[in-house]
Amino acid sequence: MILSGCAPSVDPIERLGKKAAQKVHPSRGPHEEKYRDWGLAAPVTRAPRPVRSPGHGAGPAGPGLPPALDHVPTHDKVVFLTYGADAEKDPRFIDMVRELRLPVSVFLADSSVGPEYARAARLRAAGASIENLTLHHAELRGLSYRAQRAEICGQQERLRVRLGGLHPRLLRPPYGTYDRTTFEAAADCGITSLILWRRTPGRNPDAYERDAPLRPGDILRPHVQPHEEESRPPAPLTTETARLLRRIQESGFTVGRLEDYL
Repeated sequence: MILSGCAPSVDPIERLGKKAAQKVHPSRGPHEEKYRDWGLAAPVTRAPRPVRSPGHGAGPAGPGLPPALDHVPTHDKVVFLTYGADAEKDPRFIDMVRELRLPVSVFLADSSVGPEYARAARLRAAGASIENLTLHHAELRGLSYRAQRAEICGQQERLRVRLGGLHPRLLRPPYGTYDRTTFEAAADCGITSLILWRRTPGRNPDAYERDAPLRPGDILRPHVQPHEEESRPPAPLTTETARLLRRIQESGFTVGRLEDYL
């Protein structure tokens, strides 16, 4: 007997209903679309699994002392984004780190953070790595061992207390200046590497090669750029970071977490 009036077959997904179907084919998560809000053409891709250079730990200061690095020895098409006090001043920077899942390293000095460290804690919660920029952001070169150790170890202790047991391994010497005593004091404070940044020869030592071709392992220091017209305020840190991210993507590079490679 042939039954008439039978309903046509229904796609299983359609039968589940709209809400259930979304569980089978989930919509894109909120983080996946945020890159457009920051002016990027695509999400920030994850860096490859780090392959460390066999001789990476050797530094010119002497055995047992940390190296000073403006790049990481790697063949991966990866660069590293590092920040200082600017990260404390741009109110949108935390949102950028969280929404783009940027693996950034932020070097903090106690004098620029303030007593509560609340914003530093939010940066860390958003995914940033927090590292040492000394207590008072003082130039270390030329200071005695005792003074340099107080600056470095003092900030190590401040970060440990304020940020729930944090033990930074990296030090950015303020203004990028240091001497042999800096290596000795840093090593005694538990620092494993002094972190510099790619610079432009013959120009402002705080500058980096803004439009030069990227190289594998470059350590970059995006910072607030003054506007060409002096009467206009400088571009925010997030604007400069977005510009750099576009160049990173256009060059076929990605952003790695510095701590993963060291």
